[in-house]
Amino acid sequence: MRHEEHMKYLEEMEQVGKMAYGNVDMVNHPPHYNHAGIECIDAIRAALTPEEFRGYCKGNNLKYTWRERYKNRTEDLQKAAWYLNKLLTVQGDIDE
Repeated sequence: MRHEEHMKYLEEMEQVGKMAYGNVDMVNHPPHYNHAGIECIDAIRAALTPEEFRGYCKGNNLKYTWRERYKNRTEDLQKAAWYLNKLLTVQGDIDE
């Protein structure tokens, strides 16, 4: 599957997931990871060094990729992609 087709597929699956959870985005903004307006990922990033946070993102990407066939399939692949995208964003911040 080409990258563009894959990205379109992921967007379609994200919409399916939102509908299944009452229009709640369980990949990008799950409500159980937000308290008092603070996203958990932001608190984690603030508590770690840039290198530690890179490792955190890599580990979570691996975890969700590893288990996708046995648990949440598409949602886990979307979560793996989310962590990879976060890693790329962090890497961009480091490279600048």
